[in-house]
Amino acid sequence: MEPTVIETARLVIRPFIPTDLPTIHRILDQTFGDGSKVTDPEALAERQSWLQWTILNQQWFPALHQPPYGERAIVLKNGRELVGAIGYVPCMAPFAQIPGLGTASAPSPYNTPEAGLFWTIDPPHQQRGYATEAAQGMLDHAFMQLGWKRMIATTEYDNLASQSVMRKLGMRLERNPFPEPAWLQIVGILENTRLTT
Repeated sequence: MEPTVIETARLVIRPFIPTDLPTIHRILDQTFGDGSKVTDPEALAERQSWLQWTILNQQWFPALHQPPYGERAIVLKNGRELVGAIGYVPCMAPFAQIPGLGTASAPSPYNTPEAGLFWTIDPPHQQRGYATEAAQGMLDHAFMQLGWKRMIATTEYDNLASQSVMRKLGMRLERNPFPEPAWLQIVGILENTRLTT
């Protein structure tokens, strides 16, 4: 089974390939780190391992009839430049304590799974709408082709750019009313209403 390629007006969302390593390593180091490990051989070797795993996800999840989890490359149609990553990710968290996902009046002791959407864009290409466009393409595919019921995205209180993307996608944003876990602060929720009759 061939891995899915999604096209939008300006973007191609495709599986990663081995030659993407230097660019995606730099992008992820700059967006999730401080950019200090771009030339670090140990960090590059670790990223190469991640990239190999990501590439294998695109082969094995479909072969096992499992959700197509994993990151994909966001590439500009014009010039084929790699500008980011996006993917469906499994999320395990105490979602019952999030308004709109549960009714907990106290921190939940249980983690429950949700299908999540992850994205990151190379800093020089941010604020051009690429994250929203890529995420919309992935949502359309998840809801119309895969029949997923719901998609979530998570971020921190101060990540206003990600919250803006969530709003543009039509997600309802919920705040975690409890301090823990510290990484689960804002949850964007979008229910699939496209397949209802």
